[in-house]
Amino acid sequence: MPHVTFVHGIGNKPPADDLLGSWRGALADVGSDLATRGVSSSLVYWADLLYAAPVRGAVYEGAEDPEIVEVPDVGMLWAARAEDDEAVFIRELADAIGYDPLAADAPAVVGDELFERVPLPWFLKRRLMKVFLRDVHHYLFDTTFSPRPGEEYSVRRDIRARVVEALAAGARKSGPHVVVAHSLGSVIAYDCLRRVADCPRVDGLVTIGSPLGLDEVQDRLRPEWSRADGFPDVDRWVNVYDRLDPVVGLDPVLGNDFRRGGTDVVEDVHQANRGAWRHSATKYLAGEPFRRVLDEMVGL
Repeated sequence: MPHVTFVHGIGNKPPADDLLGSWRGALADVGSDLATRGVSSSLVYWADLLYAAPVRGAVYEGAEDPEIVEVPDVGMLWAARAEDDEAVFIRELADAIGYDPLAADAPAVVGDELFERVPLPWFLKRRLMKVFLRDVHHYLFDTTFSPRPGEEYSVRRDIRARVVEALAAGARKSGPHVVVAHSLGSVIAYDCLRRVADCPRVDGLVTIGSPLGLDEVQDRLRPEWSRADGFPDVDRWVNVYDRLDPVVGLDPVLGNDFRRGGTDVVEDVHQANRGAWRHSATKYLAGEPFRRVLDEMVGL
């Protein structure tokens, strides 16, 4: 049986079962119900390592843009305390997405216009970018974090363990086994597939709304990553992006950054999502370009 392992991205989420249900539902609503088509699926859930309590599921399910419901203000005190290479990373990543985390509440510009082409209230944009900076930093630097009293996690180490466990379960299916990874989830999936020795191999990787094109992210994936030979051990990798997705930054395509033996092999596919918040996972899942890719990957 074909199997899809989903990996979610930045921000707080509803409970794991609700989130997986909403992703499956996004596909079913456009005629791509995985279960009725003989495809099993599971989710790598890690929001509980960074957020005290999940988003209320009913609110999340009914939202036009579910990922921007109840966006927490994670603050920037952690960034103000950063030193040395961590401080440099935060500053450069913020610059790459056109956001000054320590500046006053005023619009920012990427290039000439990209960030302002995302028509959300500015306070909400700031919160979303704070979430992006913190979650990406805490994963790439394996920050020790306590989301609730009495619990402490090494963020990257513990997320990696969940990914390896989920991929091992998927590997026991007859296949093909495909990973669909959104946002920071694409960084997590790549990191595990390329840099974790005991990570099970998968047949296909689909990244959606991925920040892997950002130099600042790539630099933290060395030495296993290089531009000339950074392709993971998968048969096929397709990267689906929306040019108005602020998380993909100014470098949404990955083919020239993750070559295999110096050859471009990542397939970059543009998809125009609807609405104000183009980074939404459910919008990527509902898009025809993504669904065509997924059908090919799982052999439908």
